[in-house]
Amino acid sequence: MLIVMPPSPHVPDHGAVLGEVRKVRRAGVVRLRALDLPALVEAARELPPGDGESPGGPVEKVLRLAVSRMGGGTLQTAAEYSLGLAQGTRDWPAADRRRRAAQVYGVSVERFRKHHELMVLGQVAEQVVQLVGRAGAVAAATAAAPVPMPSDRMPDAHRALSVRVHHRTVPIMIHVHSVDLLRDIDVVVSPSNIYFALPAAYKASVSATLRRAGAHRDPVGGLVEDRIDDELRGWTARHGVPGRAAQPGTVAVTSAGTLADQGIRRIYHVAVAIPRPETNDYDVRPADITRGVARVFALLAEEAPRHDPPLRSVCLPLLGGGRGGLTPLESFGAVWAAVEAELARGADWEIHFVVRRHARADLLERLLTSRED
Repeated sequence: MLIVMPPSPHVPDHGAVLGEVRKVRRAGVVRLRALDLPALVEAARELPPGDGESPGGPVEKVLRLAVSRMGGGTLQTAAEYSLGLAQGTRDWPAADRRRRAAQVYGVSVERFRKHHELMVLGQVAEQVVQLVGRAGAVAAATAAAPVPMPSDRMPDAHRALSVRVHHRTVPIMIHVHSVDLLRDIDVVVSPSNIYFALPAAYKASVSATLRRAGAHRDPVGGLVEDRIDDELRGWTARHGVPGRAAQPGTVAVTSAGTLADQGIRRIYHVAVAIPRPETNDYDVRPADITRGVARVFALLAEEAPRHDPPLRSVCLPLLGGGRGGLTPLESFGAVWAAVEAELARGADWEIHFVVRRHARADLLERLLTSRED
């Protein structure tokens, strides 16, 4: 069989990317389309396509993805403010963005400009270069090992992978079906808005599907008890947040309602969606996803020994990858940053992912199996 290899990606020069990132810092993302950014445009072309768009087009998408991979903390936060990627800062003047980034490090604006800013922007450029290199490696591996699927065979709904993480191999399972079909997983993670207000049960989102599946109904389908929603309201009342916004990344815990019959024991609701006032839209920031998933593992460690048998397995969707506007690659990058950190310290949780589309499962499988220590 003749295999046509894709052209090797042109990995951009770090210095060229850094120069263009500095241009963006001065102009802000609202003026991206007016800037001459050939290296960033080429980098955006090399990345795999994904769902959703950023207001500033492909260049903004690649910058957001690069910043989301910086591991959180002051470095990532300062980068978000410097480039105008933090919520509400798109149209801030360069001086205001620099001032806010300096506050993140607790230094004067002048000291930040001289000593911190170049480091922050240099790390953004480094992540852009690495993204292009990794995308090329994934594309080459995919083309070099095509696996034709017979027309009479259904795609696998469960994919068991062996993934290298910090010099050890860990098993990871990808489930390709609706979240309500999961079986025998201790904790299922569900995205939520910062008010912990669940969507209507008839909707198609992960949180709506879990609410619907966890409700107790009579023999003809009538609602008897909306268990997950009732418990989530109780959680907000006990923790003093009913009607008020929680901090992004906060995690609320409920039972799984009648999903317990399928071996699902807990649902961890992660606040990642920030509603835009007076609209039906909301924003999801990758850094909040990473913080939220890190909190999931912290809670799992606290709760595990209280149960018999102890909690061991956790299943994660692509948080923010639906109406949240993040591409699957952006969402997975934000989720994986926390998962990888947890596994790197030697944790032995059973990790599962759930997606509904085989194209997304293919992406996750390529990203996970192409990893190297």
